[in-house]
Order: sequence, then C-alpha cells, then structure tokens
Amino acid sequence: MSYRIEGTTGTWEIVVGLEVHAQVISNAKLFSGASATYGGEPNTHVSLIDAGFPGMLPVVNGECVAQAVRTGLGLNAVIHLESRFDRKNYFYADLPQGYQISQFAHPIVGEGKVVVDLADGSQREIGVTRLHLEQDAGKSIHDQDPTRSFIDLNRSGVALMEIVSEPDIRSPEEAGAYLRKLRQILRYIGTCDGNMEEGSMRADVNVSVRKAGEPFRTRCEIKNVNSIRFVMQAIEVEAQRQVEIWEAGGIVDQETRLFDHARGETRSLRNKEDAHDYRYFPDPDLLPLVIERDWVDELKAALPELPEAKRARLEETYGVTRYESGVLTAEQSVADFYEAVARDRDPRLAANWMLGDFFGALNRTGHAIDDSPVSADGLRELLGLIADSTINGKIAKEVLEDMFETGESASAIVERKGLRQVTDTGAIEAAIREILAANADKLAEYKSGKDKLFGFFVGQTMKAMKGKGNPALVNDLLKKLLAG
Repeated sequence: MSYRIEGTTGTWEIVVGLEVHAQVISNAKLFSGASATYGGEPNTHVSLIDAGFPGMLPVVNGECVAQAVRTGLGLNAVIHLESRFDRKNYFYADLPQGYQISQFAHPIVGEGKVVVDLADGSQREIGVTRLHLEQDAGKSIHDQDPTRSFIDLNRSGVALMEIVSEPDIRSPEEAGAYLRKLRQILRYIGTCDGNMEEGSMRADVNVSVRKAGEPFRTRCEIKNVNSIRFVMQAIEVEAQRQVEIWEAGGIVDQETRLFDHARGETRSLRNKEDAHDYRYFPDPDLLPLVIERDWVDELKAALPELPEAKRARLEETYGVTRYESGVLTAEQSVADFYEAVARDRDPRLAANWMLGDFFGALNRTGHAIDDSPVSADGLRELLGLIADSTINGKIAKEVLEDMFETGESASAIVERKGLRQVTDTGAIEAAIREILAANADKLAEYKSGKDKLFGFFVGQTMKAMKGKGNPALVNDLLKKLLAG
C-alpha cells in the first residue's frame, strides 16, 4: 500500500529501508564475560575489554552467535557458514576502543524476508538484506551536570543484531507492520525482548522520495528512533520535507538526521558517512567465524512454532477468523493462554470471551496476561459452567468481574452468591405468567401484531428472575404462552 504525497509538480512516492538494532538476549556480552543485563549502577557491568584497555583480546560468545542464527532462520534467511568480524573505525566518547567490532563484507546471515499484514487485509513481503552481529556502544549522559557529560559503559560491548531491510517499504503503515512483525518473531524465538523503551530494539530509518517509475533519489537516515509510532511519524515528516526541497528546485543532501517528535520535525545531525570513511578492515584479533551445517540444522529443529505457522494452525484447528488469529498470536503467551482455555471447550466461545470480556478486564485492572488474576484454567472453568448450563452468559460476566477482584474460582463465586441458573420450567413459567398478567396492555399489543414486544417480555422475565433464568427455556416457554 503505497503512501503518496501530492505536490505542486505531481505525485511522489516514498521509499523506506529500515536498519533495526536488536539487542541479543544473552547472559554475557559479545566479546567479554561481563553481564549483559539491562540497568545496574553506571559502569558496573564492564570488563577491561569493554573499557578498551590495551592488550585485551576479544573472545566470541557462542550463545550470541546461536541467537543470530536462530533469528536468521526465523526470517527465512540464508545462513552463512563462514562470516567475518571487521573493525569499523570512528571516534565517539562512549566508544572507548575507538572502533566498533562489526560485520561488514561477510555477515553471518544473508537475504531473507518478512511477510506483513496490512489494515486492508492485504499482505506485503519485505526483503531482508542481511543480519550481522556487532557490539553496542556505551551511553553518554548529558543531563546530570550543567558543564560536563558522563559516560556509562554498561551497554558497551553488548551484542546487537543489525537487521537491514531492502528498500521495499512504501508507507508509514508498512514500516509499522514490518517492525511489529519483526519484533514478534524475535520475541517468539527468544533472541531479543523487543523492548524499545529500554533501547533493546531501535531503528535507523532511511527515507527518500521519487516520482513513479524513477530510480531511487538521495536518501537521509534518521538515527535511533525508539518507538514504532515515532518511526511512522518520522517517515511522514521527512518525506514531506524532501518533497518540498525537490519541488523548490533544491537538492536533498545525503545526511544523518534526528527526529524531534515533540516538534514534529527532523533535524540535521551530520553528513552521512560512506563505508570508506569508517576504514573497515578484518579484526586482527578474531579469526573468521566458521559454523557447521549440522549445528545450524539442530538450531532449526529446536525453534518454537513461529507466528505465521501458529496463526494458520489456530485458524484450521479452532476455526478462529484471520483477525482473531492475529490478535491471539500477537504474543506467544496469549496464544498459549488461549489454547489452554480452549482445551475441551467450544473454541469459538473461548475466543469470544478472551478477545472480549477477558481482555477488557485486563485493560480495566491494568494487568498483562502474564500476571492476570484469572488463570487460563480459571477462565476455562468459567466457560465450563456456561456449557453445562450452571450459569448463563450474563451471569458469567458478573462472575468474571468477581474473579478479577477476589481471585476466587468461578464455581466458588457462583455458590457463594447463589448465582446458579434456574432451569426449573415450573418456576420459569410462573414468572412469565406474572409478567404477562402485570402487562396486559402490552400483551394485547403483542397479539395485535407488535412482535417486537417479545423482547420486552423476555427482558422483564429475566429481570424478575434476577438474571438467573435459562435464556433458552425462557424464550421457549414465553413463545408457548404467548401463542396460547
């Protein structure tokens, strides 16, 4: 779904490629044994290697390599059995070595693809150019002192996967869909937690514009955007800026820019460097990284069920719709919860309750599914009480609210509050006769042809029975008595 900008000289198309930096889930950093855990007091997760001390030799963390391979497999990408680490030379205060160890010419993962679902129901395939491993830099802190900046090296040396897309993205919506799908895959596999607020997943956004059929024009890179919403906003803002420059007869400079979401603008940061500016060369302290095909196959065999496969299975096995399967598989924990609820229950009823009242209660009480006061077994028990006619759907909503507030089981609440559904036809018939006798005028109108009053009599009967009447029996008996 292309995003078009109407300018004074005609229609413009945007072209976007994303470079996503995903922090690898591992106990230690890429080339040292220092902790890779987020947070901690400044400069407490730092080894001599991370601090750039002379003579310190890097050693590759095998788990970080395995995580990169798992991610490549999840992206249907080519896994390179031989790759290489290079030194990317540049100066920055929080880069103590004066270079970053990265992969330039020979990445561990090659071409892959991500299939995204768009709002109009269509799908788009976004190509992945490569995935390479590299070290993260430290963090510069500028707001602790009026005249000085501070450096925290806790993040220095943490393993990153840089996942580079092809310039296949044509709209802010597609960019958002790509990032959500990529994040979902990483979280399913367990290679990155995808927490953009903590910086463990962030994106560099490459934006250019062109007229239809033209070759690519000059692109600008927007650095370190840390939310999907901001990525989408940055694309709109930067594309509009470039269209205005071209249409005014100007030239868009290739540069690195920063997105200011408060002002809704991008600002120039520095001229965009080319590869030769970084003086890449093979890291002399690290041999080429060689892995075995059998090991890759073992990692592939151990992968969990991926989102698309799980989504297709839920649709086939449980009869959920395409939309429902998308919501239920957004997080693996949600899919697992649903399957536990649906076991030996009506899967459609399970889906309706999860997507409706259960999610509503989670939102209302501020809980995530992982810390829900109502377990999957608890919700499953509630659906069982509906299925065996112990309670009706209306009463079940009341019971679910109580479950969230008290933590009690559904059956305990039903017994404590006396909520068992009335299935005694004699009691239901007596209640209906009382309603008909008390509403003789409405009964006469109904018999004269006002069929819509049937709903009125149902409502009055259920009200008289405090919602405990079996709805099916109420309807059946009411029809018979009204016909008599």
